[in-house]
Parts: sequence; structure tokens; C-alpha cells
Amino acid sequence: MKFPGSVLVSLVLFVAETAAALCLSGAYRAAGDRMWQWLTLLFALLPCALVQLSLVFIHRDVSRDRPLVLLLHLLQLGPLVRCVEVFYIYFHAGRVEEPYVSITKKRQMPKDGYSEEIEKEVGQAEGKLCTHRSAFSRASVIQAFLGSAPQLTLQLYICVLQQEITAARSVFMVLSLLSIVYGALRCNILAIKIKYDDYDVSVKPAAYLCIFMWRSFEIATRVTVLVLFSSVLQIWTLPVVLVNFFGFFFYPWILFWQSKSPFPENIEKALSRVGTTIVLCLLTFLYAGINMFCWSAVQVKLNDPDLINKSQNWYRLTVYYMLRFVENAFLLLMWYIYKTDIYLYVCAPLLVLQLLIGYCMAVLFMLVFYQFCHPCKKLFSSSISEGLLSCFKFLCFICKPPKSTILTDKAEVKSENTDEAWSSSKTIDSQKGNPHQSVSSNA
Repeated sequence: MKFPGSVLVSLVLFVAETAAALCLSGAYRAAGDRMWQWLTLLFALLPCALVQLSLVFIHRDVSRDRPLVLLLHLLQLGPLVRCVEVFYIYFHAGRVEEPYVSITKKRQMPKDGYSEEIEKEVGQAEGKLCTHRSAFSRASVIQAFLGSAPQLTLQLYICVLQQEITAARSVFMVLSLLSIVYGALRCNILAIKIKYDDYDVSVKPAAYLCIFMWRSFEIATRVTVLVLFSSVLQIWTLPVVLVNFFGFFFYPWILFWQSKSPFPENIEKALSRVGTTIVLCLLTFLYAGINMFCWSAVQVKLNDPDLINKSQNWYRLTVYYMLRFVENAFLLLMWYIYKTDIYLYVCAPLLVLQLLIGYCMAVLFMLVFYQFCHPCKKLFSSSISEGLLSCFKFLCFICKPPKSTILTDKAEVKSENTDEAWSSSKTIDSQKGNPHQSVSSNA
């Protein structure tokens, strides 16, 4: 049975970040910065409440009549209780023979074009551990993008305004960045396991390293760009954030309305239509929060029974990174134009170049992951290099002027040439005819 290390990492990051947020908010209160204190508490406690709700929802504790567990979740102690339960199950598994086991069928990765199907017995203890791992993975994603990402942006913004980085704030920002990167990593692993659920997937350390570097560069550069822009153009910060957020929030709903599919009713039997709508809105809210800071590996599809798009769409990936690079470059340009005296001792061109190169490094590690380290790359209908090549060909085709316009231009040029030739020939004829006229007049 696999050691539940992901559960332990999720719990450590959750507890450490929450404790650091409470300590830092106390420091803001002592310094008289009430606004920074309340914002720090808001971005710390709101994701905590959402994490408790997600754990209760995934484990279906409301319908199982577990009042003590619900009380502990209300006291924000849910992750601690779940972690204790996970390790109790892990260390007591195998001591007693389980009366019931389920048999799962998984296909191995194809070798020489042949994929073998294997059967595996899964006991009740292993099934419970799998449910706990899945719940903590989703909780880590919620904690990362609805709490840690806004928190990191806020603390870096305070550092820029106050032109000071304290030890407590630097530790808190490092924890927030690690939490975001880990949440993005879990999001990638969840996407792989959901899309290739029929296969026995094992992720190698090289893949974890590529994802970690990819997400670290991507998130760090994105947060820095947003902070730099908001520090000089505060009035335009809210429109930029709202356009990004609501664009990604309504995108799955627009695709759902265009498909004219019936409203999904099979999410949870105990939920009413209003409850299902709330759950779907929370899902798209999280989806928008992820895409604000990095590429969401899990693409929401509301007309699918699993609510996830399982196809590999290289076009959407290419368009996202191209638009995000252009947006980051534009925001950096605005910062460079309107930068204030607080950046007097900062080499602005070098900082802009470093941030753009950092984002390009994120794209490079992403390409390495999908091309060489993805555990299911043999199942791709086309590799990412082929997908990017076809995307660029499509973009070049769009940017290319229509054929009719080219033919019209050629016809106009041709007619102009014939007109010039006709006029030149008439001029030559007239010049040839002038001597004859002069001779006759002399005669």
C-alpha cells in the first residue's frame, strides 16, 4: 500500500501557512496597519472555510450522520482529523483480513502498440485511502488558488509600497509560493488521472521536477507582473483582474449554452437543482481563480458527466500562453512608462527582461514535460511539437490575406502595366509621326 505522503504535505502546508498568516496579521495590528491585517485574515480564513466544505462534500459526511466530524470541521480542524484518520487506516491495514474486496481493471501503457489489461484487488482500507488522497488533492488546489495566490500578491504588494521585506513576511511569501506551486502540481496530476482513468498511471520523479519548475516560473512571474502593474496604476488594477476572472468564469458556461445540452443532474443525488447550480458556480469560480495565475491543466466541461474535458487540446494551450505572454508584456510596458520614484534604484529594463525570460522558461519546462516526461505521452494522438506546429500554421493561415485579394491586386497591377505600355506605345508612335509632318510642311 502506497504511503500517503501527499496527505502529509497538504496538511503541513495548510497548517504552516495558516499559522504564519495569523502571526503576520498580529504584527500588522501591532503596527497599526488595520487594512493589511483584515485583508491578510480574509485571504487566510476564507480558503480555510472552503477547504472544510470541500472535505465534507467529498466524504458525504452530511448524509452519513457524523456530528462530531462536522463539529470539528466547523472549528477549522477538519484537515487535522482527516490526516489522523488516514494514518490510522494506513498503519492498521493488513492486520485484519478484509471480508470484502473489489476488483479493478486497469490497462498498462502500450508497448509496441499492444496494451495489456491487468486486474487488481482493492480492499476497503486502500479504497478509503484513495478517497482521502483525492479529497486532500482537491483541498490543496482550493487552498492554493483561492487563498495562497491572492495572499502572495497582497504581501508582495505591501513589500513594494513599504519598500521593506521583513523576515516574517518573507517566510510567509515563501510558504504561499510553495502552496501555490504544490496546488498547481496536484492539479496536473489530477488532470492526468481523470483523463486516463482506464490506465495504470505512474508519474516519475523527472515529471514531478518538470512540473515544479514549470509552475514555479509561471506563477512567480505572473504574480510579480500583477504587483508591479498595480503599484503604479491602481485605478486600472480592478478592471484587469475582473476581465481576466469573469472571462474564465463565464467561458465554460458559454460553451455549455452553445452545446444546448440538458442541465447536469447527476453530480450528487442529494442535491437539488439550486444546490447543483451552486456547486457548478463554485467549480467555475475555482477554474477562473486557477487561470488567473497559471494554465489550468483540468479543463471544465459542464455538458460532460464528469464535468471535465478529457481531450488533449493543443490549440487552447497555445492560445492561452500566447495571450498571457502578450498581456504580461503589455502590463510591464505600462509599468515601465508610469513607474514612480520608489523604483529609482531598480534597473527597469533588466527587470522587464528577466520577467519575460522567466515566463519563457516556464513555457520551456512545460514543453519538456509534455514532450518527454508525461506518463501518458504514448496515448497522445499528436505530440505537442506537432500540435504547436499545426497551431502556428493555422495562425499564419488566418493572418495571410485572402486569395481573392491577392488576385485582385495582381489584376490591378497587370492593368496598370498594360495601360502604361499602351500610353508609352502611343507616345513613341506620335514621336515617329512628327518628322513626317515637319517634312511635308517644309515641302
